Amino acid sequence: MFTGLSAFPLTPVPGNGDVDEKAYAALVERLAAGVDSIGALGSTGSYAYLTREERARVARIAVEHADGVPVIVGIGALRTRQVLQAAEDAQNAGAAGVLLAPVSYQPLTDDDVFGLFEEVTANLSIPLVIYDNPGTTHFAFTDELYARLARLPRVASLKIPPLPADPARARARVEHLRRLLPAAVTIGTSGDAAAARGLNAGCDAWYSVIGGTFPEPALALTRAAQAGRHRQALEESRRLEPLWDLFARHGSLRVVAAAAAHLGLTARRNLPLPLRGLNAEERARLVTVVEQLRLHT
Repeated sequence: MFTGLSAFPLTPVPGNGDVDEKAYAALVERLAAGVDSIGALGSTGSYAYLTREERARVARIAVEHADGVPVIVGIGALRTRQVLQAAEDAQNAGAAGVLLAPVSYQPLTDDDVFGLFEEVTANLSIPLVIYDNPGTTHFAFTDELYARLARLPRVASLKIPPLPADPARARARVEHLRRLLPAAVTIGTSGDAAAARGLNAGCDAWYSVIGGTFPEPALALTRAAQAGRHRQALEESRRLEPLWDLFARHGSLRVVAAAAAHLGLTARRNLPLPLRGLNAEERARLVTVVEQLRLHT
């Protein structure tokens, strides 16, 4: 479950409306044929914009429509009480694991974050993925904190930010983390543009944005890296560079939301307000990229 391709689908939310449950179920179903796990309610899943009831319902839909593929549910929230509630709901929904980022308004200390994970893992019966996403949470994990957290019960994987561009430095970074972490804790890369170098450097998993909307190219890249065909993985990533450029310019959520709408997978309006998505000119560029790369499935 914590190796290979973990695909994170969009949660379609039309502005101030309710979650489009039918579209969400279809997004999950189209992933079930090939991915190794499905990440519900990650950053791409807009978890921070949903109520407890909405998140619980999304978790249930994901599990019901995953056709047996393990579902990892995001449980991040501002208060520990809210995180514990989300964890309870995810477990009741039948999730195979949970994903936790230290969400904050006031800046968090290492002790704050350790205390959060300590309390959550003490109340879990399923595995947990530590989510290090400083671009969103504005919290930077130290290696010392990684090591402390990884020894808590139920911690099964660590989702890290992009590795250095230099292959030797990237591999050295993964090897350093391996020495810090228990052998059973996997290392997953994030940041789709850096996924190939992360997998080639020895990461066990790719926690993927693009995989939630375009599973086929994400699987091709992942399987090439897993088979030791490192050049092929890099070539597939280079092929997708026009998409990575859009991610860098507009943010991956806005881009995949526009892509899902273009493919007819969701309504045109599919992000929770105040998120407005891409404007007409940006959408046109996205459509051109999707067509040029033949990202039709």
